[in-house]
Amino acid sequence: MLNTNALHTAMRAQVDQDFLPCVSTALLRGKDVVDTFCYGYADKEAGIPLREDHIFRAFSNTKLVTSCAVLLLWEDGLLQFDDPIEKYIPELGNRQVLRPDATRIDDTEPAKSPITIRQLMTHTSGLSYGIFDPTTLLAKAYSAAELRHPGRPMKDFITALAPLPLASHPGTRWEYSISTDVLAYLVEVISGQTFGTFIAQRIFAPLGMVDTDFFVPESKRNRLTTLYVGHDIANPMLPGLLRADAAPFPGAYLNRAAFESGGGGLVTTLGDMVRLIQSLIPGGQMLLKPDTIAMMATNQLPAGMWVQFPNAPAMVGRAFGLGSSVALHPAPYDPKEVTGEVSWGGLAGTAWWINPRLNIAGVLMTQRFYGQGGIYTVIFKNEAYKALGY
Repeated sequence: MLNTNALHTAMRAQVDQDFLPCVSTALLRGKDVVDTFCYGYADKEAGIPLREDHIFRAFSNTKLVTSCAVLLLWEDGLLQFDDPIEKYIPELGNRQVLRPDATRIDDTEPAKSPITIRQLMTHTSGLSYGIFDPTTLLAKAYSAAELRHPGRPMKDFITALAPLPLASHPGTRWEYSISTDVLAYLVEVISGQTFGTFIAQRIFAPLGMVDTDFFVPESKRNRLTTLYVGHDIANPMLPGLLRADAAPFPGAYLNRAAFESGGGGLVTTLGDMVRLIQSLIPGGQMLLKPDTIAMMATNQLPAGMWVQFPNAPAMVGRAFGLGSSVALHPAPYDPKEVTGEVSWGGLAGTAWWINPRLNIAGVLMTQRFYGQGGIYTVIFKNEAYKALGY
């Protein structure tokens, strides 16, 4: 049974109310795509209607690709999850940690343990991001070091990161971070290839993800959607959109950058994201072994540790697997059958989820900067579950 009328109406309303410029979604039952929906404008001012082949900035949806790359290397027997990262990247050994009451970036103490690959995959490494709470000492240090500068190769990113302290002792706190960018460099070190080459050969080519890359070539430039931002980032419930042509930096994605960000650098399409999600559902062509996929969806955090963003309450019920959040039980805003779901989203508004227990999945693509976790993603998930009979 499939009834998508309410879902389509709800998504259409998000565009009509000027909260989203466009929306493109897909629902899966098993590997089968049972519904797609496409509405709105790839460029509102030019009046260009959105098509399913339009290209979106994936931002943190990139993390799923990077996690899969690490898992492929694990299946190859080339790493273990509890290996200390300095085994492969010596620069990241002998870490220092900011003291809780530090007022200077050099007010530190030795880390009680090394960072492990598992901790990098679960955002418990002690690293930070520096963009969600820019007033912190570490955020200011990250900014001054220009860690993720597009013109800086991956090796230089590590060199700039190495002298900076951790925000917390490894394994003691969940903090969304640049851990996945470190994992991208780990892939380079172990594979002997650039990160972009590895994922192109091992993930994109086998799955037919022909439009996913770190830049949009001239021949596809007319398919790149416009990025928008709300009128007030601090109040994401307000409707109204402004063009954000210079975000995340002028000329982003129009040329191949030196820094191939494993945490947020890819562009992709609805179809390519669906192919990736399909490859993580048992049966037919699979990117990873079934046991590996099951492990991805298994909570790796200690009891009582939840996903939590700066200046926000803990998302009780949301734990973390090897690369994505895991729903251990529903939160108030979740569908009642959400338990077992793995999911994540991106800063420009894209989102995906897979519920292995129910054998269903969903993908949502839009381009609202700082739109991750917005009300529309909650609406989409709840209406999608209902449409699929849950």
